[in-house]
Amino acid sequence: MTKEQKAQIIEELSQKFASKNYFYITDASGLSVEQVNKFRKLCFKKGIEYTVVKNSLIKKALANLNTDYTPFNQGVLKGFSGILFADAGNAPAKLLKEYHKEGGKGFNKPTLKGASIDGGLFIGEDTLDLLSNLKSKNELIGDIIGLLQSPAKNVVSALQSGGNKLAGIVKTLSEKPE
Repeated sequence: MTKEQKAQIIEELSQKFASKNYFYITDASGLSVEQVNKFRKLCFKKGIEYTVVKNSLIKKALANLNTDYTPFNQGVLKGFSGILFADAGNAPAKLLKEYHKEGGKGFNKPTLKGASIDGGLFIGEDTLDLLSNLKSKNELIGDIIGLLQSPAKNVVSALQSGGNKLAGIVKTLSEKPE
């Protein structure tokens, strides 16, 4: 690979990292060609981009960003690395868990080495459950709207169900001599 090609890859990766709020770095070493192809098909089906890149190029691309990714240098950017880019923070985690489940008991490849969710860093396979339970921005907005609507719905239904009672109480109070 020429110096110009490496510079091109670093530039493209830097732009991708800057434009995506969510990415996961995985280790798929030890998978057969058939397993890697099956994983790639699942990624495509879920709308997640999967690419394999040399760690040195990933480091250089991350160095171009405003977030401090130096914690990734200790263990995340070692060995074989594949990057998952997604539009939802929990989508790659759910995909990894689904793929592990399909592989059978004790199967955990590709393993999660690290993830960046809105600039927050998560390191290690043990964060996979936490990441898979994260709610997307739209899910959180939906939860908040539901919570805000709930008291209003209760008031409206109470007023509607008690409308006749309320009218009767007002009428009784208005007819009551002073």
